[in-house]
Amino acid sequence: QVQLVESGGGLVQPGGSLRLSCAASGGIISIRAMGWYRQAPGKQRELVATVTTPGATNYADSVKGRFTITRDNAKNTVYLQMNSLKPEDTAVYYCNADLWRSQLIGFREYWGQGTQVTVSS
Repeated sequence: QVQLVESGGGLVQPGGSLRLSCAASGGIISIRAMGWYRQAPGKQRELVATVTTPGATNYADSVKGRFTITRDNAKNTVYLQMNSLKPEDTAVYYCNADLWRSQLIGFREYWGQGTQVTVSS
Protein backbone atom coordinates (compact mmCIF):
# COMPACT_ATOMS: atom_id res chain seq x y z
CA GLN A 1 0.00 0.00 0.00
CA VAL A 2 1.16 3.53 -0.75
CA GLN A 3 2.22 5.79 2.10
CA LEU A 4 3.26 9.43 2.10
CA VAL A 5 5.41 10.35 5.09
CA GLU A 6 5.74 14.06 5.86
CA SER A 7 8.20 15.84 8.14
CA GLY A 8 9.65 19.27 8.84
CA GLY A 9 6.75 21.13 10.40
CA GLY A 10 7.06 23.12 13.60
CA LEU A 11 6.98 26.52 15.28
CA VAL A 12 8.72 29.50 13.70
CA GLN A 13 8.69 33.26 14.14
CA PRO A 14 7.46 35.56 11.37
CA GLY A 15 10.18 35.93 8.76
CA GLY A 16 11.63 32.53 9.57
CA SER A 17 12.03 29.46 7.37
CA LEU A 18 11.03 25.82 7.33
CA ARG A 19 11.70 22.96 4.94
CA LEU A 20 9.02 20.29 4.57
CA SER A 21 9.67 16.89 3.04
CA CYS A 22 7.41 14.10 1.84
CA ALA A 23 8.57 10.63 0.84
CA ALA A 24 6.31 8.25 -1.06
CA SER A 25 6.70 4.49 -0.60
CA GLY A 26 4.86 1.26 -1.33
CA GLY A 27 5.44 -0.06 -4.83
CA ILE A 28 5.98 3.28 -6.54
CA ILE A 29 6.51 2.90 -10.28
CA SER A 30 6.26 6.46 -11.52
CA ILE A 31 5.08 9.86 -10.31
CA ARG A 32 3.04 12.15 -12.51
CA ALA A 33 2.84 14.97 -9.98
CA MET A 34 3.44 15.79 -6.33
CA GLY A 35 2.45 18.81 -4.33
CA TRP A 36 1.58 20.52 -1.09
CA TYR A 37 -1.78 21.70 0.17
CA ARG A 38 -2.70 23.37 3.44
CA GLN A 39 -5.73 23.74 5.64
CA ALA A 40 -6.24 26.28 8.40
CA PRO A 41 -8.97 25.92 11.07
CA GLY A 42 -12.36 26.80 9.65
CA LYS A 43 -11.07 26.96 6.08
CA GLN A 44 -11.06 24.61 3.12
CA ARG A 45 -7.93 22.85 1.97
CA GLU A 46 -6.08 24.94 -0.61
CA LEU A 47 -3.27 24.39 -3.06
CA VAL A 48 0.16 25.69 -2.05
CA ALA A 49 2.47 24.34 -4.75
CA THR A 50 2.74 21.45 -7.19
CA VAL A 51 5.43 20.01 -9.43
CA THR A 52 4.69 17.80 -12.42
CA THR A 53 6.64 15.72 -14.88
CA PRO A 54 8.96 16.90 -16.37
CA GLY A 55 9.20 19.61 -13.72
CA ALA A 56 6.62 22.31 -14.30
CA THR A 57 5.68 24.11 -11.10
CA ASN A 58 2.58 25.90 -9.93
CA TYR A 59 2.23 28.14 -6.88
CA ALA A 60 -0.57 29.85 -5.07
CA ASP A 61 -0.35 33.63 -5.47
CA SER A 62 0.01 34.02 -1.71
CA VAL A 63 3.31 32.09 -1.62
CA LYS A 64 4.96 33.10 -4.89
CA GLY A 65 8.45 34.43 -4.32
CA ARG A 66 8.61 32.93 -0.82
CA PHE A 67 8.10 29.17 -1.25
CA THR A 68 9.97 26.80 -3.54
CA ILE A 69 8.90 23.25 -4.40
CA THR A 70 11.51 20.72 -5.52
CA ARG A 71 11.66 16.98 -6.00
CA ASP A 72 14.08 14.07 -5.92
CA ASN A 73 12.71 11.47 -8.31
CA ALA A 74 15.23 8.81 -7.25
CA LYS A 75 13.92 9.02 -3.68
CA ASN A 76 10.27 9.61 -4.59
CA THR A 77 10.44 12.70 -2.42
CA VAL A 78 9.13 16.24 -2.71
CA TYR A 79 10.27 19.23 -0.66
CA LEU A 80 8.80 22.61 0.16
CA GLN A 81 11.24 25.33 1.18
CA MET A 82 9.29 28.05 2.97
CA ASN A 83 10.98 31.41 3.51
CA SER A 84 9.74 34.73 4.87
CA LEU A 85 6.95 32.96 6.71
CA LYS A 86 3.91 34.94 7.78
CA PRO A 87 1.30 34.24 10.47
CA GLU A 88 -1.25 33.62 7.71
CA ASP A 89 0.86 30.65 6.58
CA THR A 90 -0.17 28.83 9.76
CA ALA A 91 -1.96 25.61 8.79
CA VAL A 92 -1.69 21.87 8.53
CA TYR A 93 0.29 21.10 5.40
CA TYR A 94 -0.58 17.96 3.44
CA CYS A 95 1.49 16.16 0.84
CA ASN A 96 -0.26 14.95 -2.31
CA ALA A 97 0.98 12.55 -4.97
CA ASP A 98 -0.45 11.45 -8.32
CA LEU A 99 1.06 8.01 -8.82
CA TRP A 100 0.99 5.34 -11.50
CA ARG A 101 -0.16 2.12 -9.84
CA SER A 102 -0.65 -0.36 -12.71
CA GLN A 103 -2.06 -0.65 -16.19
CA LEU A 104 -5.29 -1.87 -14.62
CA ILE A 105 -5.62 0.89 -12.02
CA GLY A 106 -3.84 3.72 -13.79
CA PHE A 107 -3.05 6.93 -11.93
CA ARG A 108 -4.37 7.55 -8.45
CA GLU A 109 -3.97 10.38 -5.93
CA TYR A 110 -2.72 9.83 -2.38
CA TRP A 111 -2.49 12.07 0.68
CA GLY A 112 -0.13 12.29 3.62
CA GLN A 113 -1.19 12.61 7.25
CA GLY A 114 -0.34 16.30 7.45
CA THR A 115 2.26 18.27 9.38
CA GLN A 116 1.54 21.36 11.48
CA VAL A 117 3.21 24.66 10.61
CA THR A 118 2.72 27.49 13.10
CA VAL A 119 4.08 30.98 12.48
CA SER A 120 3.84 33.17 15.56
CA SER A 121 5.87 35.63 17.60
